[in-house]
Amino acid sequence: MAERRLHGLQRVLGVNALFSTAYGNVGSSIYYALGLVASYALGLTPVVFVITGVIFYLTAATYAEATAMYPEAGGSSSFARHAFNEFASFFAAWAQMLNYTVTIAISAFFVPHYLGGVLGIDALRHGPGDIVFGIGVVVVLSLVNVLGAEESAGVNILLAVVDFLTQVLLVLVGIFLVLSPDTLVDNVSLGVAPTWTDFLLAIPVGMVAYTGIETISNMAEEAKDETKTIPAAISRVRLAVFAIYFTLPAVALSALPVTQNAEGEYTTLLGLGEEEGGFAGDPILGVVKQIDLGPLQEVGELYVGLLAATILFIATNAGIIGVSRLVYSMGIYRQVPDRLRQLHPRYGTPWVGILLFGAIACLIMLPGQATFLGNLYAFGAMLSFTIAHLAVIRLRQTQSDVERPYRGPGVLRVRGRELPLFAVLGLLGTGLAFLVTTVLHLDVAVTGFGWLALGIVLYALYRRRQGLDLTTVKKVAIPRPVIDTEAEYESVLLAVDTRTPFEGAVRAAQRLAARRRRGIHVLVTIVVPQSSPLDAELPEAELAAQAIIERARLLAGRRVTGHWEKVRPGQAGRLIVEEARTLRARAVVMPLPGRVSGGSVFGKTVETVLEERPCRVIILSEPSEAPRKPKAAA
Repeated sequence: MAERRLHGLQRVLGVNALFSTAYGNVGSSIYYALGLVASYALGLTPVVFVITGVIFYLTAATYAEATAMYPEAGGSSSFARHAFNEFASFFAAWAQMLNYTVTIAISAFFVPHYLGGVLGIDALRHGPGDIVFGIGVVVVLSLVNVLGAEESAGVNILLAVVDFLTQVLLVLVGIFLVLSPDTLVDNVSLGVAPTWTDFLLAIPVGMVAYTGIETISNMAEEAKDETKTIPAAISRVRLAVFAIYFTLPAVALSALPVTQNAEGEYTTLLGLGEEEGGFAGDPILGVVKQIDLGPLQEVGELYVGLLAATILFIATNAGIIGVSRLVYSMGIYRQVPDRLRQLHPRYGTPWVGILLFGAIACLIMLPGQATFLGNLYAFGAMLSFTIAHLAVIRLRQTQSDVERPYRGPGVLRVRGRELPLFAVLGLLGTGLAFLVTTVLHLDVAVTGFGWLALGIVLYALYRRRQGLDLTTVKKVAIPRPVIDTEAEYESVLLAVDTRTPFEGAVRAAQRLAARRRRGIHVLVTIVVPQSSPLDAELPEAELAAQAIIERARLLAGRRVTGHWEKVRPGQAGRLIVEEARTLRARAVVMPLPGRVSGGSVFGKTVETVLEERPCRVIILSEPSEAPRKPKAAA
């Protein structure tokens, strides 16, 4: 308990929360990846998703081993730091930054396509309407993240589950109504439809379907029992992805088969743009429109279209959150200027980084080329995954004696050395996909290598100004308030936050503790916005929390101890319950927070504590005063 308190952080995410959050990101990409892949692979689209699924399996094993070994945010950037040096870490992080930026752009770009398709607004299904609407989505969400608005983790988890179940239902209905093995065979004319070049191009594009594999790794510092929950969550994501991505493309190509037009070209409506009567902009909605659902047809189309738009909207927000956390982490390790990671003095969010990379996402959206965005994502993702595989291979050689809570499958013995087979095969897969993308897409190669070159130049100049070389790890020292953390067991737990009047609660806790000569332990929760890392520097809030503890000590005497902990929005209640159990507290005392407009009477934190209370709970109903006795008890 002491180590956890010294860091001021709280691990609260279990395997279900990790899985739901990750699948919410990975599962969203099928809503655009299916059309992008079909435009190249035609009838071999299901095969492409199987091949990319194998690469995903190998990459997921790499992330599971490395993250369980080093449960810290950063993904491939963190792996490269431990395996190589700080320059390699920056290189991986900069590639990740490209991934997040493209994820923001491509997710936002497809939101209007689904809305236009389901609401019958044709202007949203092609340029410039889709570009303007997509940019508007990015602008709004960037501002929301700068303001640090709380998002409901429960809602996101619910939507991820609904999304997965909807996709499963669509597969089952499609299997019974439209799946045709004969059609799938007739869709393919090897070497012609598709050509071998297009088939190879489709494989790295197909990796777009696995956006979000970094998500679990970046949440490692917030996970409970991270050495077990992270590999378990990644395993669940793999199974869920395979269940959908190995079956839904076959249903889609049965519903929208490959045909030959008057010019002799082979096409499928799944990969054609809306201006040509196709569904490349809303492929899943296109599949639903081709399935005869009888009286449920209109309802089904409306439901899928709105769900897809909502999921893509959330995926855009997830990309912005990923950017904000990554830019903060890069700043902490002296990879980018401090200005980029600087937190807003009022909202506690890295607002400069959010606005900068949000603007870049808008810029790359301007051409209105979804295929370009997909290939650009493949460039960054394949490079990032390749570095991750290399890092795991290197760690097996240089840190073979370090405990690995999870080990990926397979061992390859070469000249007396044991190499991780999964990482070697994954390296071959992602490395070849990266080469295909760069060799066959000049525009993507120029943009991608230009991005990397710009990053390297800025990194070198910044490190030189800081008096640092390119390879030495240098982490910014984050000062922590020194707080007495040795709490008495069976004490009274006083749970407060930095925004609610608390002196009345202190006096109530003092009277309660005096009856049995027990100590009082003060727990102050600091809410960290989703767009900031959980260990973000919040000096004003931290000093305010320390001041609360010192004030409580002045009011109630020397037997008061205390500490503060940082939590995500909506997680304070569970933290208080766990703290009460850890201390074996005889009572929990809390001031009633002010009611938020549209919220419940007690607020989520109080309701969670009352629902899961491990001991007596006393709520002070008049937080603005110092009442003589508790007004409500449970």
